[in-house]
Amino acid sequence: MKKPYVYVGMILLAVVAGGFVWQSRQQSAVAIEDLQSAIVARGDMLVAVSATGRVRPAEQANLSFATGGRVAEVLVDVGDTVEQHDVLARLDNQRLRLEVERAKADLAAAEAQLARLKAGVRAEEIDAVGANLRAAEAQLAGSAAERDQVAGGARASQIAAVEAEVAAALTQQKKAQDWYDTTLTCVTIRVSKGERVELPDGEVIIAPEDMEHEICPLLGMPEEQARHRLAAANAALEAARERLKEVEAGAGDSQLRAAQASVDAAAARRDAARAQLDQLLEGPTEGQTAAAEARVDQARGSLAQAELAVEHALLKAPFGATVAAVQVSAGGQASAGVPAIALVDVSNYHVNVAVDEMEVGRLMPGQAVHMRFDAIPETVVPGTVRRIAASSGLEGGVVTYNVRIDLEPTDAPIRADMTANATIIVEELRDVLKIPTWAVRFDRNTGEYYVHRRVGDQVERASIEVGARFEGAAEVVDGLSEGDEVVRVPETSPFGLGGG
Repeated sequence: MKKPYVYVGMILLAVVAGGFVWQSRQQSAVAIEDLQSAIVARGDMLVAVSATGRVRPAEQANLSFATGGRVAEVLVDVGDTVEQHDVLARLDNQRLRLEVERAKADLAAAEAQLARLKAGVRAEEIDAVGANLRAAEAQLAGSAAERDQVAGGARASQIAAVEAEVAAALTQQKKAQDWYDTTLTCVTIRVSKGERVELPDGEVIIAPEDMEHEICPLLGMPEEQARHRLAAANAALEAARERLKEVEAGAGDSQLRAAQASVDAAAARRDAARAQLDQLLEGPTEGQTAAAEARVDQARGSLAQAELAVEHALLKAPFGATVAAVQVSAGGQASAGVPAIALVDVSNYHVNVAVDEMEVGRLMPGQAVHMRFDAIPETVVPGTVRRIAASSGLEGGVVTYNVRIDLEPTDAPIRADMTANATIIVEELRDVLKIPTWAVRFDRNTGEYYVHRRVGDQVERASIEVGARFEGAAEVVDGLSEGDEVVRVPETSPFGLGGG
């Protein structure tokens, strides 16, 4: 009696179990269809290296004077556009210009002297030096004659002349004595008509007739005057007598030495004039020509140095640019080496990025670059790798190499110092299998890449070999075929296929 119930129970249990399995299969089918999926397809893709840097203008410079001084003039303002070699500011260079003129004059003189040496001697120069020589010889002869005369003693004519001086002095002394004596008493003198009479006061008269005249001391200072006159006459007489003694005794040693010195000096002048004439007749030596040429070179160097100093007093634009800052003013002082005017050339931009040593070997000049900017994320500007540094640097403990990327001209509102993200195109792959990067999983236990592949109404795990990746796509080197479908499976799924 119990078997029918058992059979019924077994049947009911089977029906319930079958219904559960059917329901699970229905739920699995719905879940697979709802998964994100992608078809493995062939296509082109890029291989790229990414790096970050900052936007730099074509050129920028902080200009400073090479020498300090007072600023005479500032010719630009912030925002002005200048061309290469434009003068931006200048120092007071009046003294420097005078140095240039003096250096020019020195150079002209040195060149003229060299030209005279190379041109040879002119006849008038020889005549002039010959005349100097003849004059020096005549002077030497005269000095020698004077020396001989001093050495041979005084001649009779000289003695006679000095004796005459003594006699004249004696006469004057007697007159002075008489004059002095007459100042002491009155005397009567007889004068004939027409005779000249010298009065005590020195006046001379012609007597109009025979007469007697009494002469007495004059009022005032006749005696004092007579005394002085007598003293002077005595001194003159004594001096004349001493000269006579010297002439009669002949020249002393000091006179002989002085006479010989005069001869020696005249001989030296004669020899110098003769040497100058000989030099003119022989022409310049190689040493003289070389010395003259050296003076010309030195003068040219001094002129160049003076002109350079004037040039250093000018602050010029090294390239066409926009004035970014002006830090000097007219009348103020500028110091050598201190920034005075800043320039920036924004006609084009470039970006310097640091590339990891593991990837820099894939780069070369000329490669295309896609540039994006944090400040304007919707903008992509093309660029080109211009150069790659030969030496490395260290950034965050990683060895990197500086890579310069030139940006192509653009209307995008790019500014200096913007953060820029570079994608450097290393290679363009043609006709490769591609899948989205979201489908690629990595098993940390086995170290393998894999995907979830749908086969019919089932999902299975498939190991793959991954190649290049770029902008959300990954190259499949092995493990999948064109047309395969890959799906994104959550970590916990009803299929028990979650990745490691």
